Amino acid sequence: MASHPSKRRRLTPPRSEDGQGSTRNDTKVQKSFFKSATDWNLENDYESRPRKGKRDMKKKTIADGATGRLPIKTAAGSWVPQDDVESIASDAEWLESDGDHEAPLEETLPRAPEQPKIPEREQIKNAQEELAKIATLLNEDPEDHPGAFKALAAVGDSRLKAVQKLALVTQMAVYKDVIPGYRIRPASEDPAVEKLSKDVKKVRMYEQALVTGYHSYLKTLATHASTPLVKGEKRTKSLSSVAITCACTLLGAVPHFNFRSDLLRILVRKLSARRPDADFIKCRKAIETLLHEDEEGRPSMEAVSLLTKMMKARDYHCDESVLNLFLHLRLLSEFGGKASHDDVDRPDEAPNGKKLKQKKEFRTKKQRKLMKEQKAANRVMAQADATVTHEERDQMQSETLKMVFATYFRILKARSPHLMGAVLEGLAKYSHLINQNFFGDLLEALKDLIRAAELGKIEESGDEDEEMADTDDDFPDVRDTNREALLCTVTAFVLLAGQDAHNARTGLHLDLSFFITHLYRSLFSLSINADLELGAKSLHLPDPDGSGVDKRKDFKVNLQTTTVLMMRCLSGVLLPPWNIRSVPPLRLAAFSKQLMSTCLQMPERSCEAVLGFLQDILHTHGKKVNALWNTEERKGDGTFKPLSETVEGSNPFTATIWEGELLKKHYCPKVREELKLMEKSLRSI
Repeated sequence: MASHPSKRRRLTPPRSEDGQGSTRNDTKVQKSFFKSATDWNLENDYESRPRKGKRDMKKKTIADGATGRLPIKTAAGSWVPQDDVESIASDAEWLESDGDHEAPLEETLPRAPEQPKIPEREQIKNAQEELAKIATLLNEDPEDHPGAFKALAAVGDSRLKAVQKLALVTQMAVYKDVIPGYRIRPASEDPAVEKLSKDVKKVRMYEQALVTGYHSYLKTLATHASTPLVKGEKRTKSLSSVAITCACTLLGAVPHFNFRSDLLRILVRKLSARRPDADFIKCRKAIETLLHEDEEGRPSMEAVSLLTKMMKARDYHCDESVLNLFLHLRLLSEFGGKASHDDVDRPDEAPNGKKLKQKKEFRTKKQRKLMKEQKAANRVMAQADATVTHEERDQMQSETLKMVFATYFRILKARSPHLMGAVLEGLAKYSHLINQNFFGDLLEALKDLIRAAELGKIEESGDEDEEMADTDDDFPDVRDTNREALLCTVTAFVLLAGQDAHNARTGLHLDLSFFITHLYRSLFSLSINADLELGAKSLHLPDPDGSGVDKRKDFKVNLQTTTVLMMRCLSGVLLPPWNIRSVPPLRLAAFSKQLMSTCLQMPERSCEAVLGFLQDILHTHGKKVNALWNTEERKGDGTFKPLSETVEGSNPFTATIWEGELLKKHYCPKVREELKLMEKSLRSI
């Protein structure tokens, strides 16, 4: 029986002979396709499909015998499957049990390939190019590249010290150029609600990036500046020396900008060193320039505050040149008040400390309103220009003066031998600013110093331990007792040379006879002093005793010679400005005779100065002392005692001034000329 063929399903309708039926059917199929496509959800269908890949991978893993656990990272940094680790560990155990060989696990595991090292010279060259590129962008248009400050700091994160030095110096030069001439207000001080234009926002963003980068840079400088030297490294080429140089340069270039105190802390920390070096001198000169050029007052106050705190923390075991920095304070020479270590009297204050009342001026309501608006406008303008009012400046000067005197008085009380000269230099310079209520205590301290200088020793504190004695060895006791005694006398008489000094002398019963007697007794020793006409900066050969050591220090700020100090003392004793006619004749005669005797030993310039001073005495007190030049006239009985312990005990009117006859034959023409002028004044009496 024959089988019937299977039926095949027709998928497309048969085409008609004319072709129209097929076109009509195609259109119908297309419409039905689009209609059903709107109900499709292809994403759901794709998501619901089974994940054949994971199953196949799992089957493959099981077939290969792997456990499917996570790999382990070795000490070399490579990742190894756990199966390999277990097999290696089992092999190691077998080897250990066998006892023939031991292999550590790290050596057996595969290591990651090491990255090729870049030579140091190439790293330095790349850093130079990168720093130059960033610095050029900031110099051309810094506001368009606020992120460049962080990029500069990132270059300095290298392990090479040469790259770190390049980064520090480059950042210093960039900040020195781009820092504006005003202080930038921190973002925390900006008003909470403030509408800003697009340009202002851009400037604010740049300024905040500048402040943030600058602050970070100063922290880096502080870290490097305190880094100790590596053994065998030279100080001038060290990273700390470069950081200190950058800090000194920025303090001199932009002292008005933010974070000035951070720069000062770096320098003051270096000044606390026991032994001065090149970086120490660099820091000292930078602070000297700051104090000398300060017109505002706030930088000086910050510097003095940090210096006084540092010296107090070190118990005043610091170098003498650090204390001499106070002599460069420009503002103290312009201050009109009086101060002590804990009090300040201003010229516009009453004795009880309150301000003097001023007479009120009548103003209408409209005038008061206009005046109030004008004050508000001036306040805003002053804040924008970073100016300081007279009241604020006086307040800062008062605080600075108080800190300086507090330091001086503490050192006087502690009797630090290596700082006595610097303290006396400062007191002699600022003695006209000392409060009159403190005269008595200060004069007693000066008397004690002169007594100790006469005995050739300084009083030491009784409870000093061995540690402090060892610390003093770093500061050798190189002192000029003659100069210190003159400074004490100058300070004592300058205290009374100010306003209302005579009233203070009579009211406080100040006795200056001790200073007068000491000056009279020291005239002979001063006249034979080899350094009588040498100042702090004068050229001086070492003593020819084989030691070759010049004991004079070259960092004294008071450049006055010993002769100038002596003449200032004589002027205060014999020609006091507060009451020039009150000097007794006995004192005038004793000093005149003693000075004429000292002229025979003095150098020519000192001799000229003394003869000129005697001419002033003859012009003012000629009738009191003219008997000394007359050989036929005597006012006293007995003999003249030039080495007497007191001025009154010398009995000067029994002597005659004969030294003028020898000075007429002096080798210097100017000395002979001064002597002729003095004798001419004597004849005109």
